[in-house]
Amino acid sequence: MKKNMGPVDRILRSIVAIALIVLFIMDIITGTIGIVVVVFASIMLISAIIGNCPPYALMGFNTCKKKD
Repeated sequence: MKKNMGPVDRILRSIVAIALIVLFIMDIITGTIGIVVVVFASIMLISAIIGNCPPYALMGFNTCKKKD
C-alpha cells in the first residue's frame, strides 16, 4: 500500500483523533453522536498510523513527498 500522507498531515490527524476520543471518554460528547465521532476518530487514527488515506487516493491527493 502506497503512502499518500505526509508527516504534518499524519500528526494533525492523530491530534484531532485523540482529542475527539478524549472528549468522548470525558462525557463531553455523548450518545449516538459520540459513537459516530469515536468511529470517525478511530478511522482517522488508523489512517494516520498506516500513512494511507483512501479518499486521498480516490481524489488523487498526495501530501507525502517521498515516492514509495
